[in-house]
Amino acid sequence: MTDAEPLSPPEPNVQAEAAAPARKRPKPGERRVQILQALATMLEQPGAERITTAALAAKLEVSEAALYRHFASKAQMFEGLIEFIEQSVFTLVGQIVERDPAVNGSAAEAGVRQAARIVSMLLQFAERNPGMTRVMVGDALVYENERLQQRMNQFFDKIEATLKQSLRSVSEANGSATPTVDAQVRASLLTAFVVGRLQRFARSGFRRAPSEHLEASLACML
Repeated sequence: MTDAEPLSPPEPNVQAEAAAPARKRPKPGERRVQILQALATMLEQPGAERITTAALAAKLEVSEAALYRHFASKAQMFEGLIEFIEQSVFTLVGQIVERDPAVNGSAAEAGVRQAARIVSMLLQFAERNPGMTRVMVGDALVYENERLQQRMNQFFDKIEATLKQSLRSVSEANGSATPTVDAQVRASLLTAFVVGRLQRFARSGFRRAPSEHLEASLACML
């Protein structure tokens, strides 16, 4: 086998070098995701209660017109974040609810576990997504369209209804004469606890973890 001749360096291609700095065009839908990710990241910064489209465009190094090719308004961008929150959280809630309640004890015990897992999941979701927490508690929505806050209110109403369903079996097992009312009270208490922890997390600049002393707190409420 003969030695291969050394490769000579290629001739410089002036046109290729000039084109090198050009950005690769994002795939369909990719820019939309990038915009939402950038918005969520900006919401993690102190004093980020109000974000302008100009600041968002500057972070992405695109024009404001480029943003509006993917979203008709800033409100639609926030709706995109809310949709992510809803899909992520309620997919996990569904997985928790679908677990067989008879596997590890009585229906009442399963109801308590189910409620505790839902609360824990919500707080852990917030810890992993601090920017989303500002949306969930409404801090980022103060100057935006009112329907966005209404949608987040409906999100927590749905969480409360799910907790009520889980806790009804607990009230029945305790011999309550009004199990539906008792379950509603407990569910309301747990939901208020979650919202309060998320508000403290956001307003502390994400220093106070929402899951702080969680097991002891749940033991007092369940």
